[in-house]
Amino acid sequence: MVLIIFPLLGLMAGLFLDGAPGAIWGAAAGFVLALAVSGVMTYGLVKASRRD
Repeated sequence: MVLIIFPLLGLMAGLFLDGAPGAIWGAAAGFVLALAVSGVMTYGLVKASRRD
């Protein structure tokens, strides 16, 4: 769900602030942020499943 919401929010924010070029940059930034959040969540799940 994060992979859908963050790029859309970035797209809308970039479009509002800078027009079409800003929308592209905003969507890309949102996607990178979503990937980072997904990576942290995956790391947490793996770490929690490997408790010793």
